[in-house]
Amino acid sequence: MSTANTPIPHPSQPDVLVAPTARIGHGVRIGRYVVIEPGATICEGSVIGNHVTIGEDAVIGAGCRIADFAFVSKRPMLSKTSTATGGTLAGIVLGDGCSVGSQTVLMAGSVYGAECVIGDNAGVRERCTIGDNVVVGRGVTVENDTTIGNRTRIQTGAYITAYVTIAEDVFIAPMVVTTNDNFMGRTEKRLELMEGCTIRRGGRVGAGAHLLPGVEIGEEAFVATGAVVTRDVPARTVVMGVPAKPVRDVPAEELLENQ
Repeated sequence: MSTANTPIPHPSQPDVLVAPTARIGHGVRIGRYVVIEPGATICEGSVIGNHVTIGEDAVIGAGCRIADFAFVSKRPMLSKTSTATGGTLAGIVLGDGCSVGSQTVLMAGSVYGAECVIGDNAGVRERCTIGDNVVVGRGVTVENDTTIGNRTRIQTGAYITAYVTIAEDVFIAPMVVTTNDNFMGRTEKRLELMEGCTIRRGGRVGAGAHLLPGVEIGEEAFVATGAVVTRDVPARTVVMGVPAKPVRDVPAEELLENQ
């Protein structure tokens, strides 16, 4: 006899396993070899690719598309030395119209707004809050306890460490690296001082730039390609170099208010 925690074959697709407590909306299309775990909800019109796992208690909004081999609402496995908080996590909430790429892993406990695009091979950890119309590019990693505002774009291969705050309309170019630990894993003191960066509304960070722990990129500031940011960047200021230094103001025609 099946229980609430034992998936059963989908009645029309014997290679699809759907837990008895899962709910599937009207018009949902499901590929082959899919597993839908207990308590998951897939709303109307969504498309689930082949070899996808929808984890426990996930909520997939209407009209979402999840590509082959993705794992949505995966439970984290933390090492003994991890600084991430453990405990019970709610399932992921994926807003209406989101697209999730192939081989992408989205952890449980994070909430996504509407119309987000998460590229192939990306990974987003637990307890993240992602706004509407956010793009997380191919191969991007977003670590735990991070906030990303509406319409922000994070390009291929960028690394967003834990405890980062990114506001609305931010652009992060490929291969940007953010950091949060000045002690790089040594001493217990680091646990009190660990802090991700903050990027204010409309900030832009060029390809390959590195942002040190706790720095603030001001509203509509511009960090040039390859810069190493060791200090706060004033609003509407262009910084360049290693270490990054102010060189001029952001041109008026590039400001959001003039777009």
